Amino acid sequence: MLAVIRIQNLALVDQLVWEVGRGLVGVTGETGAGKSVIVGALKLVLGERADKGLIRTGESACTVEAVFDLAESSAVDAVLEEAGLAPCEDGQLIIRRVVGERGNRQFVNDSPATLTLLKSLAERLVDLHGPGEQQSLHSIERQLGMLDAYADGEAPLRAYRQAWREFVQARDAYQELRSSEEAGDAELELLRHKQQEIEAADIRLEEIAGLEERYQQVSNGARLGELAGEVVELLSGESGVVNRLGDLQRLAHELERLDGGNEDRFSGLESALLELEEIESSVRDYLEELEMDPAEARELEERVDLLESLKRKYGPTLEDVVATGEAAAARLDSLENRGERLAELQQALERAREKVQDSGKALSRLRKRAAPRLSKEVKGHLRDLGFKQAEFEAVLQKRKEAGPNGLEDVEFQFGPNPGEPLKPLRKVGSSGELARVMLAVKSALAEKDATPLMVFDEIDANVGGEVAAAVGRKMAALGEAHQVVSITHFPQVAAVAAHHYLVEKVVEKGRTFSRLREVQAADRIAELVRMLGGGGQEAESMARKLLETN
Repeated sequence: MLAVIRIQNLALVDQLVWEVGRGLVGVTGETGAGKSVIVGALKLVLGERADKGLIRTGESACTVEAVFDLAESSAVDAVLEEAGLAPCEDGQLIIRRVVGERGNRQFVNDSPATLTLLKSLAERLVDLHGPGEQQSLHSIERQLGMLDAYADGEAPLRAYRQAWREFVQARDAYQELRSSEEAGDAELELLRHKQQEIEAADIRLEEIAGLEERYQQVSNGARLGELAGEVVELLSGESGVVNRLGDLQRLAHELERLDGGNEDRFSGLESALLELEEIESSVRDYLEELEMDPAEARELEERVDLLESLKRKYGPTLEDVVATGEAAAARLDSLENRGERLAELQQALERAREKVQDSGKALSRLRKRAAPRLSKEVKGHLRDLGFKQAEFEAVLQKRKEAGPNGLEDVEFQFGPNPGEPLKPLRKVGSSGELARVMLAVKSALAEKDATPLMVFDEIDANVGGEVAAAVGRKMAALGEAHQVVSITHFPQVAAVAAHHYLVEKVVEKGRTFSRLREVQAADRIAELVRMLGGGGQEAESMARKLLETN
């Protein structure tokens, strides 16, 4: 359920913290008081495009935050994990949207998020309906989803979709290989050349580091030899450091012999001489390493040139070159053995097609049993909503070919008047009629629909008082299984709400503000009287009666 919604600097709202109740929540207020701001705020956190004109005059940004407490969060957690975010903690989901003059930001559980993620979450959190917004009833796919929910078809549908995915993979693999039969000799020759050229190079990735180091030595051999020779000369030449240090050591020994107190002064000379002699020996070894046979040097240079050439053609790295060779070999093998492979893929495709048909038929049987029951139940709810002789039918239409959702589509058809043919819901022109049909369908699906929050934005517009009362009762019944928020102008609807909130416009210090508060007892009666058109005792008596009878 939607536990809390916080709004800051949105249109006429400066600060609002709304702790939304359970069951049916009615929201009323005079036209222009700001009821639409509540729905607008909810749409923002659900990913609707933001307009900077929503920011309250004089402010640089507006913020909307919605806190959802979910009894079952697995569907939402799956969406979060797919987006790389952590799942909900203790079923709590917090969505925050900031709309600013310099840009917009959105967060899910304090992590930056995309609008795409917000919209994906919205599909699992909220079902919002308002004038002209019954798109879910226009969508054939959504109608099929409603029928499957009513039929408890989650498991068969999941099995079918798995079979469908396997079929698509098998079909794509078969078609790809079929199309490769058109590959000409030129492609085969190119693949063979590429594979043979890379294979002949016998690339061993572990040799690269040592090879490059040795090549640098050869390339700079003259200069390296010159520098190393100078080091040896300075160390061991006639006037080199080692010889001079030896002379120094002899003098030190004489000083120690004549005066024993000098022993500690020259204690480091011997170790220094030994270290310098080791350095000299190491540098002489290095000089010998630099002396390379000319044939070996040419071979090394040719090897490096070959690898650099392959990197330019297939690189930029040797890892890329190796991968290119492997891909060419695999493609070549596929083309040269495609006849046998094609037969294997065709058999796999036929098995996948049979699996789709088997699982699709099981799903179809479930739908065929459920469609008449759903139609009958929706018609019953339509009778309650004032359509005394209306007809409704969930019509299954077999597809020419299997699709991702089964072997058939469904289309909800409606006829408000006896003797007239039923029409698809997408062709029903009256928003008032369509809103009541939607409410009837939702009522039939009440126990099956997993959406925690339903929002009805003035769907009772264009109906009479008796029908409005029936609409209110249906919403109250929905509120037993869901959280339902109804923005309404009808007292018959507001009176059945478990919680009644009033949106009103006030002027303070020359500025206009929208305020929301829960009305109870006398305040609620006063608001119902206003909605009834005002008046004296008669209107108040009617308001009390509405509350008492609900």
